Amino acid sequence: MFSKKMLWGSLTALALLAGTPSVTLAEMPAHSSEQTTQFKHIEQPLGLKVGVAIAGLALIGLELWWFLLYKSSDS
Repeated sequence: MFSKKMLWGSLTALALLAGTPSVTLAEMPAHSSEQTTQFKHIEQPLGLKVGVAIAGLALIGLELWWFLLYKSSDS
């Protein structure tokens, strides 16, 4: 019927789906000059941007390897 791998995958997907917050659309108030100056633009260092991008790509690669290429001893 179901293998352990399929059962755990289904439970994980269900947990992720149930834990995802629903997004509701709310009406935005009209823009005013006070709202546009509320936040200031902060320039991030180039090294930090590159580091975050590399870390993100490494995590994406790790997930792809784990779900697509990893051979478990059960099979």
